[in-house]
Amino acid sequence: MADAALDALIDSLRCLPGVGQKSAQRMAYHLLQHDRPSALRLAQALETAVSEVKHCARCYTFSHEPVCEVCLDEARERQLLCVVESPADQAALERTGSYRGLYFVLMGRISPLDGIGPRDIGMSALLERASDGVVQEVILATNFHAEGEATAHVLSEQLRARGLKVTRLARGVPVGSELEYVDLGTIAHAFMDRR
Repeated sequence: MADAALDALIDSLRCLPGVGQKSAQRMAYHLLQHDRPSALRLAQALETAVSEVKHCARCYTFSHEPVCEVCLDEARERQLLCVVESPADQAALERTGSYRGLYFVLMGRISPLDGIGPRDIGMSALLERASDGVVQEVILATNFHAEGEATAHVLSEQLRARGLKVTRLARGVPVGSELEYVDLGTIAHAFMDRR
């Protein structure tokens, strides 16, 4: 029975991104051998989060309340709507302290190879939200990979068709980097997006 419970724990840990069989085994053995109190805290935190954390009714980020704190914050610039792929992306932007508008979290990105299209990422809800008469600019902050670019392209066309101003996060050479070590695609985009 203990072997079945251990196997179930290892298998459960493998569902995490980037965690393979060996990493999952290491984690399971560590928790059971060296840190059972942390294992219990982890189990309780997961159970609580799964049962209590929902999606914000306005922006779809994770929230304990029906509407998240950002959406309720009257000091935010309501004419700006930043579109991100995930709550993690939103959290990263919030940590910069440089954006004071509102968000819309897609909870994914368009990926035809995985069978994920515009309807699967809540495009109709985004179009409705952006067309509320308050939003003046939609900032597309999807990731800079093929799926993120495809998502930005499709959303941009739909939003512009509704008469909205659409901008995209700039990309370029990272601060503190040396050009000889920067990938060619980044350098090319930095040249195209120069100001």
